[in-house]
Amino acid sequence: MVGTIALIVVLLLILIAIVSSIKIVNTGYVYIIERFGQYHRTLEPGWHMTIPFADFARKKISTKQQIIDVPPQTVITKDNVNISVDNVIFYKVINSKEAVYNIEDYKAGIVYSATTNIRNLIGNMTLDEVLSGRDRINQELLTIIDEITDAYGIKILSVEIKNIVPPTEIQNAMEKQMRAERDKRAMILQAEGAKQSQIAKAEGEKQAKILEAEAQKEAQIRRAEGLRESQLLEAEGRARAIEEIAKAESEAVRKVTAAIIESGTDERVIALKQVEALKEMANSPANKLILPNETLSSLGSIAAIGEMLKGEK
Repeated sequence: MVGTIALIVVLLLILIAIVSSIKIVNTGYVYIIERFGQYHRTLEPGWHMTIPFADFARKKISTKQQIIDVPPQTVITKDNVNISVDNVIFYKVINSKEAVYNIEDYKAGIVYSATTNIRNLIGNMTLDEVLSGRDRINQELLTIIDEITDAYGIKILSVEIKNIVPPTEIQNAMEKQMRAERDKRAMILQAEGAKQSQIAKAEGEKQAKILEAEAQKEAQIRRAEGLRESQLLEAEGRARAIEEIAKAESEAVRKVTAAIIESGTDERVIALKQVEALKEMANSPANKLILPNETLSSLGSIAAIGEMLKGEK
């Protein structure tokens, strides 16, 4: 009976040893394993076999991105203004072994590094530079703290200033300054609006005058073109009238000449009749006669014949 109980106890101890030797590591974490008090290995996510009573899980480390909220602290600026500053630090454990063995508490180390260096940075800046230079402060803090924490396997991802709180009297003065600045901008915008309105009005009047002048010019051009067309039509009518008169007189001369020829009158009478017809055509104010030199010489002979016939009569 005693032997059976002892066997059961031994089996239970073996089962406990086997169960305790199995280590399951969740995703996002690692285990630092020590064997007989010394660093042995780092267990990654999954299940692992360890030696009972020999291997010991020293610390469970998160490999996920983590956040440290640095509490507000009072900082004196270069122009002797006390301000309250608090910030947030984003970090990640890159080397879990160094994070455990190179520093006692890496989170406290990150906080102390941040508070010390933010005092140094803001102490060399005026209040206006601090309020307008958050990005610069964040970047310089990130560089400094990341260089410090690199020794214990920590990667600083980002440093963000949450609040910068100046004293109450400074806040009141800043509010008055902001109110005055807003009033100034409003007056400037109002003046600029009035200026733009006047410019637009003047531009509109200018365009109206230009359009009116162009309209008058167009009207004068059209009147001139109408007058010109009227004169051209009148001149054309006169020319056609003169042409018709000349045709009629020419037809009359032709008929007279034909009648004389048919009646048998001699050439001297015909010449005389032609001279008289030309004389009548020349006396008309609507007629203009253009005669070549040969015609003029013929007319001289015809005129001489006419004089001779008149003498005979």
